Amino acid sequence: MADEERIAETIRTLLGRRAAGATICPSEVARALAPADWRPLMPRVRAVAATLAAAGEVELRQRGERLETLDGIRGPIRIALAAPGGHDGGAG
Repeated sequence: MADEERIAETIRTLLGRRAAGATICPSEVARALAPADWRPLMPRVRAVAATLAAAGEVELRQRGERLETLDGIRGPIRIALAAPGGHDGGAG
């Protein structure tokens, strides 16, 4: 199983390989870490992505809309690098 820092580093690596403004799916992160058994990692990947979003490092999106939190969010999300100066540090 991957620890939180390894998940965070994989998110950063995958985003770093994408064009500016591009997104990744949490399942891409899970598959990179555990190709044969990735589904059990999904809740942890989403949790780490939420932590990175709260820190202003990434943005979480659903249907193209930026999410402030994953609380109560169901369904697919995407992860993107945060826009420079795009995080206001407010409550979410």
